[in-house]
Amino acid sequence: MTGLPSLDTLMRILLSTWAMLMASVSASPDPAFTRIIQPLIDNHCIQCHGQDGKVKGKVNLLEIDTSENLVHDIERLGEIIEVLEFSEMPPEDEPQPDNQVRQAAVKYLKGLLKREATKAEQSPMTPIRRMNRFQYNNAIQDLFQLNVSVFTLPERMMREYNGYFDPASGKMPDSVRVGSRPLGKSQLIEPRLVGIAPYPQDLRAEHGFDNRGDHLSLSPILMESFLRLSRSIVNSPNFSAKTCGTWKQFFAPPLTTVTRETFVERLRPFLTRAFREPVSEAQLNRYASHAHKLVEDGTPFTEAMKEVASATIASPHFLYLRHEKGDYGLAARLSFLLWGSIPDQQLLDVAAKGTLRQSPVLKEQVNRLLSDRKLKRFCDSFPAQWLQLDRIISSVPDIEKFRDFFFAAPNYRTSMDMMAEPLLLFETILIENRSILELIDSNFSYRSVRLQTWYDSTHQGKLGGPTTLNFQRIPLTDRRQGGVITTAATMTMTSAPDHTQPITRGAWMAAVIFNNPPDPPPADVPPLDETEVANDLPLRERFAAHRERADCAGCHEQLDPLGFALENFDAVGRWRESYDNGQNVDASGVLFRKHPFTNVTEFKDGILAEKDRFTRAFAGHLLSYALAREISASDAPVLDQIVEHVKGNDYQMKSLIHAIVASNAFKNP
Repeated sequence: MTGLPSLDTLMRILLSTWAMLMASVSASPDPAFTRIIQPLIDNHCIQCHGQDGKVKGKVNLLEIDTSENLVHDIERLGEIIEVLEFSEMPPEDEPQPDNQVRQAAVKYLKGLLKREATKAEQSPMTPIRRMNRFQYNNAIQDLFQLNVSVFTLPERMMREYNGYFDPASGKMPDSVRVGSRPLGKSQLIEPRLVGIAPYPQDLRAEHGFDNRGDHLSLSPILMESFLRLSRSIVNSPNFSAKTCGTWKQFFAPPLTTVTRETFVERLRPFLTRAFREPVSEAQLNRYASHAHKLVEDGTPFTEAMKEVASATIASPHFLYLRHEKGDYGLAARLSFLLWGSIPDQQLLDVAAKGTLRQSPVLKEQVNRLLSDRKLKRFCDSFPAQWLQLDRIISSVPDIEKFRDFFFAAPNYRTSMDMMAEPLLLFETILIENRSILELIDSNFSYRSVRLQTWYDSTHQGKLGGPTTLNFQRIPLTDRRQGGVITTAATMTMTSAPDHTQPITRGAWMAAVIFNNPPDPPPADVPPLDETEVANDLPLRERFAAHRERADCAGCHEQLDPLGFALENFDAVGRWRESYDNGQNVDASGVLFRKHPFTNVTEFKDGILAEKDRFTRAFAGHLLSYALAREISASDAPVLDQIVEHVKGNDYQMKSLIHAIVASNAFKNP
């Protein structure tokens, strides 16, 4: 027996053998990877991405020899899936893989991505963030039930008049009256609090929104400014019983003796609403004790309550939006998505019961929020940012070439009318729960007389003044119009002052419609020679030098068809058949390498043939807005589920919102 190894020795041998076995298993190639992916990489990819030192786009596919190498970088994996699925790679002038090979590769890679995305450590996190100015304004209005605004908000590009916005009706009226704060000077006059400290506008993130967590920090200097702001609000000369709906139950002195319990009773519901969750006893005691001491020291009751109200709305618990996983966190995310503000009492009551996460309850609450007039805030925020309509404010066409664009000596521009058209279309699709595909091609629009005359010079009618604008719902039979792409607003804001810019239009299409923004051009790319604009060279030839550069060809292959498809619209969105030099407009092209078109109507047909691609892109924009963060490759399985849900519901707008709210990404950020 003495020749037998000890138990410890046996255990070491066993563990060593097990480790070697596991190492060999993990190192063994995945049969599907060897059969599908490796030949695809070797035959179609490494020539530009690894072989002979070529590493285009900083992607070296020679490093990938196992499935584990693929999932090591999940963002790179997502990019590989996208360019294969949408036939963006290999380049058009290179040999292409068989469609069955491409589809098999995409299916395999999506399976890898889904497996990795379900791991908890791969779930993207939304950073804690503060409210932006738009949300802060809304939250203050709702918390105090103000019947005036806190700020004059240029973020609200289109102002509603006569109360046309009634989502509970399920119908947009045929006639609406609107105005524009950024483009109409008369919009400066509106009821608001007086003497309010400034709150700078939070800018929209590049290819994103102004609620991004990584953009909304809160420094000590900002904290001081928020404290000054909070005091200016409660001490505003017109912050009173006339403007403040909570005055009687919160600020007005009680008819009975003031005790510490008086403050506790008033502050508990107020702080719970402000902080979007039950206030802790420790917090409640601090606020109540402070107010009680102020009164004991001789401060009038109303002034003491203003002091604690000021401290509340300057507190990080009010200013910060924390992405909690419980029902209160879900209630806050839901209300800030659809109302741009804090939850109302009913939503907090449901959260308190712990039932909000239940599908029927959540669906009921989403429908309730979608039927409330406060949904206008969603329409005041998301669509203008999605469409990048802020660009129309700075678009100033050449006054000599487009003199009729300006009116009222020339302080006002037709862009005020243009801006409202796509926003009213969006509101109609939402309120009437129409298909999101009508954002591409609709058989109706809303037009003012000036705007209808702009599109059709034979139209007659009184143009109206520069203040508020009357818009009528009109049917469209010409498919060159309809949808958001071919609106005069889009065409004008993507043009230079005196000529169109096909690449700018193509970049807008790529970023907004397909959620695939191009990379910035290389720093050493020479600009298009403006002196050639007046000569007889066709416009497409002027871009030849750019397309010939190897580092530019990829983007031009993506952008040129998207931009030149819109060339029949001039720099202010009016139809033309030829350029000023007499050259005929050539708007032909091929969309995504498989949908040839000769005009913008056929171009729209190509987009609608790829309706699920547009749906996924639009869903990605809205999901990004809902989560207040950039969408990553880890969100791909969530987007797949959302798109399938929307497809099964005739692409209805509200089905998209329901799918986003019900997604794991939104419920468990």
